Amino acid sequence: MKILKQILNFYINASIHVGLSCYALVKLTMYLFHISFQESMANFAFFGTIVGYNFVKYDALARVQKHQMRNQLKGIAVLSFCSLVLVGYYFFDLQRMTQLVSVIVLGLTLLYTLSFFPNKKNARNWAGVKIYIVALCWVGVTVILPFLDATIPITLAFYLSCIQRFILIFVLILIFEIIDLENDDPHLQTVPQQIGVKRTKQLGYLLLLLYGILSVFSFNLKDSFTIQYLILSLFFLLVIAFFLAFANERRSKYYTSFWVESLPILWWLMVGLI
Repeated sequence: MKILKQILNFYINASIHVGLSCYALVKLTMYLFHISFQESMANFAFFGTIVGYNFVKYDALARVQKHQMRNQLKGIAVLSFCSLVLVGYYFFDLQRMTQLVSVIVLGLTLLYTLSFFPNKKNARNWAGVKIYIVALCWVGVTVILPFLDATIPITLAFYLSCIQRFILIFVLILIFEIIDLENDDPHLQTVPQQIGVKRTKQLGYLLLLLYGILSVFSFNLKDSFTIQYLILSLFFLLVIAFFLAFANERRSKYYTSFWVESLPILWWLMVGLI
């Protein structure tokens, strides 16, 4: 049992799970726009997420404790390096415009992690900004990149999908921020810190309702939705609302880092059954 827990912790801490979540959302975008499977694009998103998240989480720790890194951190470093090599491999198999936008997303990630301005903190520590940068990065990777790489015309359905994906990631991050409320630096000015847990949940419910309204509207757009996908989307909105309702500071890290991040994966797997 202890070994299984260690494996699970490595799977989560090494960002493999969040990488699969990103992969799943890319596949959902491909399904939504009837894009044939793009292996390079999906794998680029998966390995890029592992590299990006591990860089954000462990960069400072690795530099400060580089002579006393624990075995798990060493394993994560090796995995991240291998993933970086694969990111470079798949990068050169993407369309030129996709490569350009992916560099912009990389710039946002670096801005989030590193301080480029004298006497200024990185964007991760800018008051109230974190949630928007993360959501924008996810929209870029899971909607814009696969759409561009498929070289299909931009339609209203694309813009609606970008808005919906932003809403989805924003609400999922709200759950994380509620769980982390006691541990987050007050200067971060996360949403729960600014308006409280109750109002944060109310905001999340309103955003999920907006997502549902946009889903129903998108159903009327040609070739954007099937009725099965619409029903499944509305079902998962209820599941997300359930996780939001029961989120509190006393929940374990697995509540968000495993279960909440599993929702896009389950969504994608269920889409494969319809």
